[in-house]
Amino acid sequence: MSKAFTKETETEEEATDEGGDAPDQLPAGSKNYIRPQGFKDLETELHQLRRVERPKVVEIVSWAAGNGDRSENGDYIYGKKRLREIDRRIRYLTKRHESAHVVDPALQKNHAQVFFGATVTYIDHHDAERTITIVGVDEADTDAGLVSWVSPVARALLKARVGDTVKVRTPAGEEEIEVLAIRYGGNA
Repeated sequence: MSKAFTKETETEEEATDEGGDAPDQLPAGSKNYIRPQGFKDLETELHQLRRVERPKVVEIVSWAAGNGDRSENGDYIYGKKRLREIDRRIRYLTKRHESAHVVDPALQKNHAQVFFGATVTYIDHHDAERTITIVGVDEADTDAGLVSWVSPVARALLKARVGDTVKVRTPAGEEEIEVLAIRYGGNA
């Protein structure tokens, strides 16, 4: 039988990675908190995939399909693979978008304690000063100082005040960090 009439199968990695990216990292029963900017970024990526990238790839696949033998047609094979990746990412982002609970840190009234959206400066046990912003799981980027609210450091800092020393569980064991400053609002 010709390969053109057989069903394309997913690789084992594709079949097990339903989201297409990181697995759902939220604790069971918790809300998918996200800042307004993170929600906007999520919507922008969804729009880009649906309205720009997917139509381009569909056009390429259609063109490549018309060129005859698909079994050795690199444009067709790569295009179909890319289309599956885009569709998987769209499904994942759509689920995250639907479950998102937008929280605006600028509206936080209690600036004396650490809550979701706070930018916190603390000093660790090595006397290194660090500044992080506590954000949603979908916004986390440790290189940019954006730490998920479900991470050990964020959980330890929640409800802390300036001057408090909190314990953080790390793979190396328990460490103490001291809160130096808390602020809300502006981008970090």
